[in-house]
Amino acid sequence: QMQLVESGGGLVQAGGSLRLSCVASGRSISTYNMGWFRQAPGKEREFVVGINYSGGSTYHADSVKGRFTISRDNAKNTVYLQMNSLKPEDTAVYYCAADWARSTVLRIARDYHFWGQGTQVTVSS
Repeated sequence: QMQLVESGGGLVQAGGSLRLSCVASGRSISTYNMGWFRQAPGKEREFVVGINYSGGSTYHADSVKGRFTISRDNAKNTVYLQMNSLKPEDTAVYYCAADWARSTVLRIARDYHFWGQGTQVTVSS
């Protein structure tokens, strides 16, 4: 089993930045693709951004392109989500997730096998 723990969420004004961290334990993330999803109240969980196991391929949802960046530090067993130019519509609980290693990044939540508990991000206008 892999345990994932997110941190770094909080309240920020529109236009501000936050960096989320996801620390894994139990297994090395080096053999997993990693993704960030988010879920706003009353909405389905949606894909935000993902990175493949080698870090050589990333995929961003259109809504966050140019604003959010995913990175990974396999030595620290940690994945990061840098969020810039935040908007009120980015308000959601953000989840870290792990998928088996593959060359492409999948964007469907049910394809991911391990999940964190989530961290709340609130962007005020």
